[in-house]
Amino acid sequence: MAGMDMAAFGRFARTYQAGEMIFSEFEPGDNFYLIQSGRVQLVKLVGDYEKTLDILQPSEMFGEMAILENSPRSATAIALDTVTVLEFNSQNFEVLMLGNPQIALKLLKMFCKRIYDSKRRVMILTLEEPQAKVADVFLMLDESQTDIDKSSERREFMVTVDGVAHWAGMAVNETKVILGHFVNQSRVEITKDKIIVRNINDFARFVNSRRKKT
Repeated sequence: MAGMDMAAFGRFARTYQAGEMIFSEFEPGDNFYLIQSGRVQLVKLVGDYEKTLDILQPSEMFGEMAILENSPRSATAIALDTVTVLEFNSQNFEVLMLGNPQIALKLLKMFCKRIYDSKRRVMILTLEEPQAKVADVFLMLDESQTDIDKSSERREFMVTVDGVAHWAGMAVNETKVILGHFVNQSRVEITKDKIIVRNINDFARFVNSRRKKT
């Protein structure tokens, strides 16, 4: 989205102050937002505590599932800084689509990816075993790597332990322990900036065996 001429959409601009709530989890929503400046934190209630799902940067979009599915908000969006967004709803979304085909195309691609990502994330979260969740994160990351040589079973992922924990919906300490087990079993190597999976097919077999039981 960065670098696009958004001046024509000035009437859709909204500003939120740091700490202000843009929308709340569980409430109905028919607007989605494109961040122009500032950062937005997405927070979800898990049991009795709030879990940060993501911190979004300028040019990223959020709340778009409101256009796709008539369902309540799945998270709370809070301005981390002074945030300027463009706010669209299903009515003026059509204006945006017709008036700017490049944005329309990017949005459609983003919608497709977002739907896939959210469904894929649910597949991870519905696994009962923490080891399987962690292994499935690597399978998900591998599915998104289209431009690598997949003739070998070894995979390198530019991901941190914190990143794996985020995708698995688990505490960082618990994720560290499981990755430690995988290292001891020679299934995984961890370096400063990446995690190497020795045999991605081994993880695929492991996860599939666990998924059938759930």
